[in-house]
Amino acid sequence: MEKSERRLIPQKSNSFSFSSHRNKLQRTLSLGFINPNSNEKKTAEFLKNHIKEGHKNKKSENEPNNKNADNAEEANHILKFATLLQEIDLFLATVNDLEQPAEPPPELPEPVISKFLDMVEKVITKYCSGDEPWVPEDDDHPLLATINRVAIINSEIIKHYSNSKYTRIIDRSGSILHRCMVFLEDEFHLLLLEDHNANLCCIIPPPPKETEGNSEKPSLPYTSKIVERLRGIADSMISAGYVTECCQAFATARHNAFRSIISSLGYERSSIDDILRMPWEALEGQIPMWIKSCQHTIKEVIPCERELVEKVFSCNSKFSSDFFQNLAREAIIYHLTFPEAVVMTTQSIEKLFKVLDMYETLKESELLIDSLLLSEGEADDDPSLSYNLDLKSEVKSTRLYLGEAAVAIFCDLERSIKDDSSRSAMPGGAVHPLTRYVMNYLKLVCEYKNTMEHIFKEHYKPAHHNDDAADDNNNPFAAELTKLMDLLNENIEEKSRLYKDVSLSYIFLMNNGGYMGQKIKGSEEISMLLGASWARKRFSELRQYHKNYQRETWTKILACLKDDGLTVKGIVQKTVLKERFKSFNSMFEDIHRTQSAWVVSDEQLKSELKISVSAVLVPAYRSFTGRFEQHLGSGRHREKYIRFSPEDIEKYIEDLFEGTPMSMPRRR
Repeated sequence: MEKSERRLIPQKSNSFSFSSHRNKLQRTLSLGFINPNSNEKKTAEFLKNHIKEGHKNKKSENEPNNKNADNAEEANHILKFATLLQEIDLFLATVNDLEQPAEPPPELPEPVISKFLDMVEKVITKYCSGDEPWVPEDDDHPLLATINRVAIINSEIIKHYSNSKYTRIIDRSGSILHRCMVFLEDEFHLLLLEDHNANLCCIIPPPPKETEGNSEKPSLPYTSKIVERLRGIADSMISAGYVTECCQAFATARHNAFRSIISSLGYERSSIDDILRMPWEALEGQIPMWIKSCQHTIKEVIPCERELVEKVFSCNSKFSSDFFQNLAREAIIYHLTFPEAVVMTTQSIEKLFKVLDMYETLKESELLIDSLLLSEGEADDDPSLSYNLDLKSEVKSTRLYLGEAAVAIFCDLERSIKDDSSRSAMPGGAVHPLTRYVMNYLKLVCEYKNTMEHIFKEHYKPAHHNDDAADDNNNPFAAELTKLMDLLNENIEEKSRLYKDVSLSYIFLMNNGGYMGQKIKGSEEISMLLGASWARKRFSELRQYHKNYQRETWTKILACLKDDGLTVKGIVQKTVLKERFKSFNSMFEDIHRTQSAWVVSDEQLKSELKISVSAVLVPAYRSFTGRFEQHLGSGRHREKYIRFSPEDIEKYIEDLFEGTPMSMPRRR
């Protein structure tokens, strides 16, 4: 507003005309004769003090101070102002009691009104000069009561005396009212900015307390005294028709405070173009800031702002509700662009977890937003507030957008598994990187089990019907998880064919199958989703790999320890016996050298393999040597063929699957 005085009749707001507040204001001001307990007496004293001070200053410049004269003049001013205020109140009461609009109003006491306006102008001029701050006494606000009288006088004159005869007094009252409103707007703005940094601390979350169940209500960003002063000014400005100016000042101050709060939490709003150009590493770091900001805004800032609006604009609950809805809408919309832009960036399966974090944040916020904004029934009662339903719909739409993206990202893992066609065999039959990646990825995904089940039911559209039990139980996420596990298993089986050594291919299958089983056992969520029957089937396959390994590796060497073909008519054929021991030694040395370099990462699986080999080989070897060693003679000739004792066999079996090739020392 212009700060200079001008001929201006204040413009009334379309939403809040003066007439809708007049009766309430008149009741509040208790217009009538002055009594010792009334606000009018305080108003009179308030104005009298400033007028008295002005006279005193003037007198000190022109003549010596005369205490008795001053006291007499002060008493005279009090009497004059009291009489003046009585005449104004009687006039306003008479005008207000007019029953018919056509009933002629009483004679306008123009000299009385002019004197009153002059007094008000002197006070406002002094405050506007900055020589003395306005400090209302307690909560009575005598200046506000005076300004409210100016607003009522201006309204009644315009209503009942709009003719050329009273043009001067109409312009005069409008001009004084405008100056009063300029002053109040400035005071309103300064109060909203008072102790700005300290006020932010009221709604920035403090460190969490150790006590359980602590759910303290967010404190207001201003002291109760300042809130009361804000309320008084807002009442006066709105009642005088200066709704737009009051609301703009309040909205601007709280808008800036909101931005400061959010900035202090580490979140800065970026445009969609900026987000799309941002490297994922930088964008990934912004997501926790957005989550923190969004949660704090919904849980702390918006409820705090609602309470502040209701207290400051308590003169009209409908207005405060409407005003709060706009503030809340701005704060919520402020946070919706970011997740929408994140989804628009190039998708990769690594982004799933951040998308799920944002989805859960919005899902949690939706319930709180529903309690903060008007319900559908309330909006129906007031069509002008139907945009709140649009806002709720927009929040939900953003959440669904994130959910749809999460499903697409997760299902893209299926393509990644299918496309992994690496043709390099893992050295030593170790766990393949694909197995490690997929299983650890699925373990992390299943920590979001409830969320994933929810979004899959909302968005998943399978290409064809799946007869899996999980699908029958109406759990599409479990069905997709099972499908991915089966695909991984098929991929590992395909990679096992890269090994020329069949025994090593089974070690590879056992390593990868064991790793998968280990991750399934370690995740209650995965176990629940896959089901007991799927797990039993896979563990059965793992046992079969074990049996196949033993058959491929140890069947031939065990054949050396059989009696078949060693005797002819009860006589041991020494040549055949020597060849048997030589073959056994050669095969065992070769197995030891080769399979000591193989890798079994799971200690339990490694132990089970060694125990099973020892359980089969050592007893057979001990029995064979015990029955036939005497046929080989003694001394060095015997040691040439029997190179290992049963204990040596046990010791060398312990070297297997350690990932380091070992050679056996030669006996002297």
